Amino acid sequence: MSPSADADLQAAPSALTPAAQKILTAAAELFYTRGLHAVGVESIAAAAGVTKKTIYDRFGSKEALVAAYLNDRSERWQRWLSDALEQAPTDRRLLAPFDALDTWLAHQPRRGCAFVNAAAELPTTDQHGRRVADREKQAMRNLFTRLAEEAKQPHPETLGAQLYMLHEGATIAYALTGDDTAVATARSAAEHLCLPTTAQRPSFAA
Repeated sequence: MSPSADADLQAAPSALTPAAQKILTAAAELFYTRGLHAVGVESIAAAAGVTKKTIYDRFGSKEALVAAYLNDRSERWQRWLSDALEQAPTDRRLLAPFDALDTWLAHQPRRGCAFVNAAAELPTTDQHGRRVADREKQAMRNLFTRLAEEAKQPHPETLGAQLYMLHEGATIAYALTGDDTAVATARSAAEHLCLPTTAQRPSFAA
């Protein structure tokens, strides 16, 4: 990989050279809507209005471009999620990732989670793109556990895992079954899980 390519990969998306940003934007749309293996460098070059040589000069390889695409998507999702967490009332922060997901999906083609899709096409963990996808999923699970700890929920690791599974399941159901209520259903289940233990018990008081 050339020094300029390495610099582009390490830089934040806003710091990419104009040519690299154009390539990344075109590649992101193609990778997400068509799949990683179905899209060749020729198609990306045509969509971006650049030569194949420019792609290799900026990113070094298709594998590196895939990783850059997933890194960029992860950064955009995490910013979106961070904004939702900042705006959520303290006592509702555990549910904020579901609200963030609901609004995020409304602005995306119904193609599901880019990281799940990528992992399905990148079966070995020695691939850079697969490591990005795995890191993103672990970050989400860690986030739910941290939010559960901050909310002083009992057994935060268990609750974090449960909320993470609901969040993932909602994304998959939305994409695969076309269920527009998937996130709302998952959020409702998450809200029940987050209730204080005493609130979940029926009252037998006279």
